[in-house]
Amino acid sequence: MAEYLVLIYSNEESWAATDEAFSAKIMEGHSKFGEKHGAALRGGNALEPSMTSTSIRTDAAGKSVTTDGPFAETKEAIGGYYVVEAADLDAAIAIAKDIPAPFGGIEVRPIRAMS
Repeated sequence: MAEYLVLIYSNEESWAATDEAFSAKIMEGHSKFGEKHGAALRGGNALEPSMTSTSIRTDAAGKSVTTDGPFAETKEAIGGYYVVEAADLDAAIAIAKDIPAPFGGIEVRPIRAMS
């Protein structure tokens, strides 16, 4: 079995404009996802908005430079993630298709085994 990182992208402005009932419906969807795929889940979390992030880059002199915010401005930001265990990429994609993502999309990426 392999592990996959499932990134949840969404439009943060759309989320900010939703009401409490809609947010509760999506959270219920994540709870149902967890119940359905609990055996495959290895972890996951919701993330704070991208404006709370700090980016670190190395400049030409090899010095680390930190800036507030994400690396680039985009319409969609990573809003959360799951780590799932699946037999192969097709199985991981099948699991990821059940994640509620009304304002964006899902990315499934294999986790590299470091052994």
